[in-house]
Formats: sequence, structure tokens, C-alpha cells
Amino acid sequence: MSDQIKHECGIALVRLRKPLSYYIDKYGTFTYAMNKMHILMEKQKNRGQDGAGIANIKIDQKPGYRYVSRYRSVDNNPVASIFEKVNKKVSKAKKIEGCDLKDESWLKENLAFTGEVWLGHLRYGTHGKNSVESCHPMLRQNNWRSRSLVMAGNFNMTNVDELFEILLELGQHPKEKVDTVTVMEKIGHFLDEENQEIYEKNKGDYTKQEMTTVIENELNLQRILERACKDFDGGYAMAGMTGYGAAFVARDPSGIRPAYYYANDEVIVVASEKPAIKTAFNVEYNDIKEIDPGYALIINKSGDYEQKMFIEPLEKTACSFERIYFSRGSDPDIYSERKNLGKLLVPQVLKAINFDLKNTVFSYIPNTAETAFLGLMEGMDEYLVNKRKEIILEGKPHVDSLDEIMSFRPRVEKLVMKDVKMRTFIADDDQRDEMVAAVYDTTYEVIEKGVDTLVIIDDSIVRGTTLEKSILKMLDKLSPKKIVIVSSAPQIRFPDCYGIDMSKIYEFVAFRALMELIKERGIESMLDDVYEKAKIALEENIETNEVNTLYDQFTYEELSAKITDIVRPKGMKAELEVIYQTVENLHVACPNHSGDWYFTGNFPTKGGKRVANKSFVNFMEGKRVRAY
Repeated sequence: MSDQIKHECGIALVRLRKPLSYYIDKYGTFTYAMNKMHILMEKQKNRGQDGAGIANIKIDQKPGYRYVSRYRSVDNNPVASIFEKVNKKVSKAKKIEGCDLKDESWLKENLAFTGEVWLGHLRYGTHGKNSVESCHPMLRQNNWRSRSLVMAGNFNMTNVDELFEILLELGQHPKEKVDTVTVMEKIGHFLDEENQEIYEKNKGDYTKQEMTTVIENELNLQRILERACKDFDGGYAMAGMTGYGAAFVARDPSGIRPAYYYANDEVIVVASEKPAIKTAFNVEYNDIKEIDPGYALIINKSGDYEQKMFIEPLEKTACSFERIYFSRGSDPDIYSERKNLGKLLVPQVLKAINFDLKNTVFSYIPNTAETAFLGLMEGMDEYLVNKRKEIILEGKPHVDSLDEIMSFRPRVEKLVMKDVKMRTFIADDDQRDEMVAAVYDTTYEVIEKGVDTLVIIDDSIVRGTTLEKSILKMLDKLSPKKIVIVSSAPQIRFPDCYGIDMSKIYEFVAFRALMELIKERGIESMLDDVYEKAKIALEENIETNEVNTLYDQFTYEELSAKITDIVRPKGMKAELEVIYQTVENLHVACPNHSGDWYFTGNFPTKGGKRVANKSFVNFMEGKRVRAY
């Protein structure tokens, strides 16, 4: 992606199903779970590099000994930093008199992070301070294990204000008005209530000391989640551990955010991405299951597990941006989908180059668009195979021309390279633009000047600024006849509110194009009409996205043409055309991930539509702030 954006976080949970001594005997080390968690987090670093954290629960720890351990970090390499700290604890433990790293009892009494339940998190901060306090896992601690709660999640709630008010009505005094704290406190409240209800029901039959075991055996995490999550509006995959060792991973009813799990007789593992589980445990992909939307994978204290519904599932609208860009492309399904996204662009590209493959050079924006590029070239090869068949079947070409026909291949070059990371804080705007342009480099003397057309594929175009300030200026220096920029994603028209940092509608190049088209057509009065309707929808809690009315005034092609005008740098000599994937083809390529609200405004929750309206109201009122 040429326009960098931050996105959803990553989670990892490991639950040992046998005593620690089993792993010491079989694998020769007490660090089996720790090592697996390290791999799970390293293989999901693409999901969060602003911070990371781990937490660990020791089941049935003796009174007087700590049963919860936690480390968090915002260092440059937070995952490595965390596990270095853990390893330092091991080194110190070796110096303790009587140290026995093969003895489960000694380990649990003397060394942190030797418990059976692990929770890891990788953070991308979509908003808020990038401090250790903002990193998950979050801890709600209590002297009663059954009331202690550790939580981490990949989520964003659209109705934080509403949830905050609910906490106030419950009599709480939340320390912060952010969704992370609000979500944990709401679940924690009903965890407390469930504890109290079990205590009241059984207090006449058991001593207070015995009640601890009774409560831990009777606590119903499904019921707690049912009561706590009924008001949540957003996309989420939330993981929690109780102090006594039960755990859960709950997925939103629309399946917006991903969560996968694998289980055998030794371990239960959950992660945001399949490849992380595949690498850490060397299992078959078809043995890795998806947590169903509206369900929670609940693991009890004994290590038994089951998916249980905690909220009524809605139509599944799993995030399509996961497939286009964010998740690791080593997942075989994602790899195939990204290739299909490229292949489906072939007809549009052929039209843009006037079917002149002989004088066209194909390339891609570095790294993230490579798989879509492979799909595009595979599609071009198929096109050529069919054209050869037509020529041969329709006539008898001369042997010389037959050689040329059979040997012709599309021209492929590596034209765009990300050269260096450069600081661009120079005060003068012109100098800053020059510095930004220098971030990318190109290969010279492979283009026939004034003759060749360049086709460059990117996975998505969000703001268009990197194209305008850097890439197009650089490519124009090669003196091609035409440059075709191809996005494997459709036009990004609306802000995300479920965890991806695309919250301000006025930043999107598609919205900027919309505003210019409205001005050119002389229908500015529509802006005021939509503004008033959007305000009414917000005030009266009407579930509509009023902004779509504006986009409906123009065709897809008109918007793409105007985007072409906007990203065209001043003084550019080559002809330019920007092509976008269609929404229809997106669904063909990614049939199981229909969440397309970025492109269509079809938000799966009421809060999403509210964010669309709020973002437009903010724009009209000159407020350059996020809409949630």
C-alpha cells in the first residue's frame, strides 16, 4: 500500500490442557507454552507494532503466591523486549538456592510466567496515547481469583459514550472514557454480579473458604458475556482470562474481526490469523477452525472447551480489507484471493492500454501488491493463450510470425522500490515534498521513451498523497507515453470504525473527488441537504447512511476520472489513468468476506452508519477530528 495506514490489533491465547510437568517430561523444558506464544506473536507482528503485552495465569496456585504475571512494552521491538524480560527472570531464578527448573511445584512458587493460561496482544494504536498503560492485556485485579479478569482484544466500539453512560448507571466510576477500559469494566461488572449471585445462593451450605471452589465451578462465562455484550456496537475479537484459569474469546455478531482456534489433547490455541497457528504448531490448515460470529470459545478451568452463542448472530460481514491487505498473504486462501483480485482486473487494464501489450511494461508498488500483480500477469497469460488460439484457428500465419506469436510474453520490470526511510520534518513545504518523493526509487533505461505505457498495480489507494507527491513524479521521469495506476481494491469512500485507522472522510481521495464533481456540476446545495439529514439522523438515532446520496450522483468511472485529475502532479508529461477494482469483482474474489463498508457505505451495525453521518457533519462544520 503506497498510503500507509494503521489497522487492527492481534491476539493470541494458549491454554495448556495438561500439568506443566507433562511438557517438561515430553519437551524437556517448562517454556513450551512461552515459546509457542512467542512464535504466535512474532508471526502476527504485521498486526501491531506500537506495543505488545503478555499475561499468564497459574491455575490452583497456593495462597500467598502470585498467580497473575504480566509484561507490556512500547519499545521499538516490543515482542522481543517482553520475552527478553521473561528470560531475565529465568536467569535470575537459576541463582536461587534449590533451583529446579524441572520441578513444577518449585517453578510455580518461584518463577513468574510458568502458568497454564497465556494471553498475548499486539497493538496498533488507532487513537489515544501510545503508552504502556494503553497496551493490552488489561488487568482488573481482585483478592478473589474468580473476580480477577485479564483482557485483550482486537476491537473498536462505535458507541463508547453510550457504554460509558451505562457504567455510570451501574454505579461505577470509570477511570477513562475509552472503549478498552469500558469493555473490560462492563464485563467485569457482570463477572462480579455472577460471583455475588452464586455466593448468595450457596452461602448457607458452605464455609467462606469452600465458597471459592463453588463459585469457580459454577461461574457461567457464557451468561456473563450475554449480559455484558448486548449493548456493544462494533467489530471485536475479545479474549479474557479469569484469575482461576477459565478463559474465553468472543467474536462480534457480524464476524467483522477474525479469530481462529486449534485444539488437541495438549493445547488450545487462538489467534487472529491462521498462519500464526500453522507455524507455531505445525498443523494442517483444515484443522484450524474459525470462531463463529456471535459465539465465544469458552475454556473452563479443567481445560474443556466449547463454542457458545452469547449474542444473536447477524449476517456475516467479515472485513474484506483483511484479505486485500492486512492479514499475512501466506494463508493459502488469502493468497488465492489476492491473486484473483489481480486477475479480475485484466479487462479494465487491457482497455486502458488499448490492448497494446507489445508496448506496455507491468510492475507493482513494493511488497503488499505483489500477489495481486502475480494474478494480473497470470490473467494476461491466459488472455494471450486465447488470442494465440484465435489467430491459429482463423488463419495460417507465416512461420516467422508464428514464432513471434508463440514466444511473446508481457514485459515485466521492477520499477518501484522503497529505497530508504527518511525524516521529512523540514519546515519548507517544497523541500518536504522533495524529501517524500525520494523515499521511492526506480529502475532507469528500461522504458522506451514516448512509446511505452506503464501499468503499476497497488493493493489500495486511500489518500492518494504518496502517488501525487512521490510515485507519479518518479515514474514520469522515465518519459513513458502513459501511466496506468491500478488498485486491486475498490474506491475507499467511507471511514472505518471497527479497528482500522481510516476515520476522517475528508482525507480520502475518493471523497475529495466527490466534492470536486459536485462543485463542477453546480449542485452544492445537495451538500446542505445531506448535512441537515445527517444531523437529523444523528439526533433521532435513525439508521441510515445519508452520505451515499452524494455518491449516487456520479458513476464509478466519473469518480475514477476525477481521482486521476487529483493525483496527477503538476507538470506531469505522461498521460495518466487510475483504475479501481469493482465492488462486484471484490465479492467474486473474496466470497466469504463480504464486509465492504469502506467502499459502499453498507455498514453492518447501526453505529457504523452513525459514524458515516458524523464524519460528514464534521467535514461540513470544519471539524478535522475523528467521527467516533
